[in-house]
Amino acid sequence: MKRNAYNQLITWKKSSVRKPLLLQGARQVGKTYLVNQFGKKEYKNYYYFNFEQNTELKSIFEGNLNPENIIKNLGLIISKKIENKNSLIFFDEIQTTPNAITSLKYFQEQANDYHIIAAGSLLGVSIGKTTNFPVGKVNFLTLYPMTFYEYLEAIGQELLVENLSNIKNSDSIPEFIHNKLISELKMYLFLGGMPEVLQSYITKKDITLVRNIQNDILEAYKRDFSKYTDKNQAIKTQEVWRSIPYQLAKENKKFQYSDVKKKSRSSTYEATIEWLKSAGLINVAYNISTPKLPLSGYTDFSKFKIYLSDTGLLGAMLNLSSEIIIEPTSLFSQFNGAFTENFVANELIASSNNENLYYWTSNFDAEVDFIFQKNNTVFPLEVKSGLTKNKKSLKSYTEKYKPTLIFRTSPRNYIKSDNFINIPLYAVSELIKQKDF
Repeated sequence: MKRNAYNQLITWKKSSVRKPLLLQGARQVGKTYLVNQFGKKEYKNYYYFNFEQNTELKSIFEGNLNPENIIKNLGLIISKKIENKNSLIFFDEIQTTPNAITSLKYFQEQANDYHIIAAGSLLGVSIGKTTNFPVGKVNFLTLYPMTFYEYLEAIGQELLVENLSNIKNSDSIPEFIHNKLISELKMYLFLGGMPEVLQSYITKKDITLVRNIQNDILEAYKRDFSKYTDKNQAIKTQEVWRSIPYQLAKENKKFQYSDVKKKSRSSTYEATIEWLKSAGLINVAYNISTPKLPLSGYTDFSKFKIYLSDTGLLGAMLNLSSEIIIEPTSLFSQFNGAFTENFVANELIASSNNENLYYWTSNFDAEVDFIFQKNNTVFPLEVKSGLTKNKKSLKSYTEKYKPTLIFRTSPRNYIKSDNFINIPLYAVSELIKQKDF
């Protein structure tokens, strides 16, 4: 299946300042598949090394990290000379061997003619633990679950994606196309963006099998909690992870430590939340009191909302029935709009490649779901799961800060009235992609 990140890999390959690339992302988002496809198609020679499958690899990175020695020994393992021209070396599951991560520094300094990509399911977590991390010596790329546009392309709707990418915010989508996109969006919200899940549904059309795969992925995540953390931390991680669907189902989706465990405090779970974020399993939106640049400078990091990185997994954790897909708008409003808001969070993250999201509140009487930056300007974005036209929070924000444009995303079609723009949910990523409004 086609991934947008493929083009970013092409750009990396051609870059005059290319460095070894660290490809991050949660388990099962398709990192290995993407690099295998890229290596075989874009290079004459492709060398694949999996540090989990081949334990012999670890010994190569003990002691001397001279690139010449490493290349020679890797060649001995595969019984083939490793060329440095028109060749790609892929270190998969590199997080199991911290010295291999450290070696990327020396490849950049002494042997940068070798094109090297390293990836791992918990690479973000491992980076934090690696004391000799090659700061400034590597490039980074994060792979997320497949976006809605990538899903459309996977089911053969490339023309729809092309038309959506070229449309202006003031243009309305023909109603029959809008309804088709809303229908596909409901299916996507249930399936999520895990490539194995989507591939299974596309080829077999079996919802039961889809849910089984989603549950298998969730089980793999739980095993990772125990595998990569100590027993006490694993318990905390499981407690936070288990609480997220409940936290999202509340009307006020602000994360509450007391909803994880009664009388618990931030100090108990702060490290756990950072672990889940680094592992690529959650996205976090932080509260800001004043929408000014830089947004991080006006952020209250003690107040935040947590979203799962995939709506399909959220549905599996909530055991959501597939029957809801055929209902007109129930899925959007289910659990106080949890799926809708979670979807928007994921689309904004994937299209902007930013680590953090932001939202605004005012004395608990108004809340704008997301605040985003574009062209050195701050804009508000309100998420609506239904067809209501209520703009109370946006009005409160507008009266206070007088933004040039205000945005809402909902199941409604494109609407523009004065400085107000409604973006259909399925096209919310265009807020980040379009050069202007």
